[in-house]
Amino acid sequence: MKKITILCATGLLLALYSCNNNSSNDAKEQADSMNEAKIDDNNMATAIAEKDADFATEAVNGGMTEVELGKLAQQKATDARVKEFGSMMVTDHSKANDELKALAQSKGITLPTAPGDDERKTMQELAAKSGKDFDDAYVDEMVEDHQKDVAFFENALNEVQDTDLKQFIQKTLPVLKKHLDHIQAIDGNK
Repeated sequence: MKKITILCATGLLLALYSCNNNSSNDAKEQADSMNEAKIDDNNMATAIAEKDADFATEAVNGGMTEVELGKLAQQKATDARVKEFGSMMVTDHSKANDELKALAQSKGITLPTAPGDDERKTMQELAAKSGKDFDDAYVDEMVEDHQKDVAFFENALNEVQDTDLKQFIQKTLPVLKKHLDHIQAIDGNK
């Protein structure tokens, strides 16, 4: 038992050291690495599989991005429907993120604290736009993103093993589909 504890502690320290020495500041990648180290060292509850941790990490990363982009839309959009959609993103994704963060914490899953590098790049590109150019780019991004989100959550229903995470997916998927329908309607009326 003492050897296992020492091995787990050593593995966790190595994982933390490699995260700290990683030249990337990508919060999503760092969370993924920490979860992999926990799983490899059997330090994470055995009920949580790697796919479960990967789902939670990716879902929170996407949710945080939706919130930030929604805030940007509230500030920069010229079309009232786009502003309204941005507001819905902030409200709905903040709620889902809070729920998933609490669930992940109870399962010992490490989550990113900020959107990943790719998502930050998208935010910067959208922030550089204004007027109708912003509205069009935001709507295009939201259509594409929500198509990916719906597919990701539908796939996760088959891959995630944890019952609580499955319930979260089942509860959140209809909201994502509603978002997709809403943004597609805005896109169709541009």
